[in-house]
Amino acid sequence: MMNFKLASPPLVCALACSLTLSSCQTTNPYTGEQQNSRSTSGAVIGGLIGAGLGSLTGSGSTDRRQKAMVGAGIGALAGGLIGDYMDKQEAELRRHLEGTGVSVSRYGDNLVLNMPGDITFATDSSSVNDRARNTLDGVGIILAKYKRTMVDITGHTDNVGNRSYNYQLSEKRARSVAGYLKDGGVMDQRILINGRGPDQPTASNNTAEGRQANRRVTIELVPHQS
Repeated sequence: MMNFKLASPPLVCALACSLTLSSCQTTNPYTGEQQNSRSTSGAVIGGLIGAGLGSLTGSGSTDRRQKAMVGAGIGALAGGLIGDYMDKQEAELRRHLEGTGVSVSRYGDNLVLNMPGDITFATDSSSVNDRARNTLDGVGIILAKYKRTMVDITGHTDNVGNRSYNYQLSEKRARSVAGYLKDGGVMDQRILINGRGPDQPTASNNTAEGRQANRRVTIELVPHQS
């Protein structure tokens, strides 16, 4: 079991400042407002993954995260409010992600976004590519709006190559996605990062198509319940 890791506040601030200074103004495609472009910062994040970026890692504790969210002023959902809250979030995510190649699945009250590796990262890279940045901009806006969900980000690989290396690469990719979302306003307290390497394939690794499907990052949204 992996331990929780928290980057020190000064380090997080330094990273944030570095990314902010390297950005330029652009128009947000979802709101029409001017904002700092994260195209440059997204490319930088891959090189900063070892710093931790303040996210929880490992198997984690739902109770610990919920307490952290309450401490950050994020209230919990109760009873019938949960389904309605997740329905609205699901509808917005499906609308924004249509045609991007990112799928949205519903399991009870949990939502899972599946981001295939071919639209997220170059081969053997943990730097989020341009196509994925545009998609994550929309996801980040919605996650920042619907604050009362926990965000589980998990990296996956195929089974080709060194097993230990694949575990490291999968976690680095999850960290890159988490870092980009946090740069867009998603709070640290909500995020859990995991790297599963080749352990959870969704297709056969015996074909090129299957291996490509297995190289992915998933974002699971779990309601923060009282």
